[in-house]
Amino acid sequence: MFRPCPVERAAIARARDPLSPVRRRVAGALLLSPLAACTTPAPSPTAATTGRRAAPGNAPFTANELLKSDIDAVADVHLRESMSSARLVMDKLYRRNPRELRKRGAVTVEAAVARAFDPRYHWRFAELSQQRGTAALQIAFRQDYAGDRVFAFGVGLGSMISQAYDDKREFFLTDALDAQRLYNAARNVEIAAWKLANARDPAGELLLLSNETSTSAPNLSFEREFGKLVAYQDTLALVMAQRNNRTIRRFSQGVATAVFLPL
Repeated sequence: MFRPCPVERAAIARARDPLSPVRRRVAGALLLSPLAACTTPAPSPTAATTGRRAAPGNAPFTANELLKSDIDAVADVHLRESMSSARLVMDKLYRRNPRELRKRGAVTVEAAVARAFDPRYHWRFAELSQQRGTAALQIAFRQDYAGDRVFAFGVGLGSMISQAYDDKREFFLTDALDAQRLYNAARNVEIAAWKLANARDPAGELLLLSNETSTSAPNLSFEREFGKLVAYQDTLALVMAQRNNRTIRRFSQGVATAVFLPL
């Protein structure tokens, strides 16, 4: 099913005119021309949504664009999408682990996630002893930790990504990202995902629930977001390595015994 635009409707009407063979030829050319790109698919009432992301839109041009290279624009997109995935993981963890949110009192999921990613805090929170990055992730997996594990994990994941991007929120011609830090961040995401799926308390219960594979309708949405995070950092690491003519030192270690890499 498609919905012709006004240009196409006019062309089709001319093509159906039995008195004008010339008009039919012109209409056929119009339908095959670039103008046909205005055709838009009819909306599907059963189309599934993917996650909670807003639909991509056209960003308005600003003067800042004149101070960016193409690679700077790519880095902006990778950072924005990485943070969106990190926020979504934290949101989903709260919904899978409501007991962690209850530790914060009368706070909504949205408020807890917004606080974790609020730039005014610079990823520093008293309940995490001002720790961020992999140090905050390690707090989330401590068996003796009595605080909100989801908050610690979300702050750790988001701030670790931020560190890989030099804690910047936008990139310009004078900026140069470190390909090795981006690569290390990708490996750290893999380690964090493995720990999330396997870390247990002394009674053998998972510290945090994430993916669900034991039901007839498995939930692997966490795995998808972690996969996106790994791909964003690995891809940008390769771009930056080529741009700066640098070689990435690759590490080989078993995920189960791996330690977080420095950033």
